[in-house]
Amino acid sequence: MRDFLELGALAGAAPSARLHARQIMWEWRLTPLTEAVEQVVAELVNNSVAAAITMPQVQPVCLWLLSDARNVLVLVWDGSPQPPALTEPGEYAESGRGLHLVQAFSERWGSYATPQTGGKVVWALCGTDSDQPAAPQEAQRLIIKSPIPQ
Repeated sequence: MRDFLELGALAGAAPSARLHARQIMWEWRLTPLTEAVEQVVAELVNNSVAAAITMPQVQPVCLWLLSDARNVLVLVWDGSPQPPALTEPGEYAESGRGLHLVQAFSERWGSYATPQTGGKVVWALCGTDSDQPAAPQEAQRLIIKSPIPQ
C-alpha cells in the first residue's frame, strides 16, 4: 500500500499530515500503529517545514506512507540538504526533542540525500516486525518514481 501527500511549508502542515496519517491507518486497517505513525509523521513534517522555510526558494514538503500490511514506512522530503541531527536539548529547551520522539515511536529511522532533486528524505519504520530490516534503498527507488517538486 502506498500514499503520497504534498504539503505547503506552512504552520498547519504537521497537524494536517497527522490527521491524514490517522485516516490512512484506518483505511489500511492498521489502527494499532496509528499513535506511532501519527507522532512520527507530525515530528518529521514539522522538522521538514522548519528546514524548507530556511531555503532561498521555499518548496513544498512531501510525505509518503508505504506499508506491507504489518509495518508502515514514513518518508518526508524537503529541499534542504542539511541532514537531521539528533541532539541533546537542555533541560529548559523549548525545542530539539522531535527526533527523540521519532526514535521512541519507530523501530528505526534515518535519512538520505536526494541528489536528483536536491534536499533529503528522512524516514522512519513503524511496526511490530522488528526482524525485517528497513530498506532505505527500496524506499529511495519508490520515491524516485513519485513526483518531487523541481
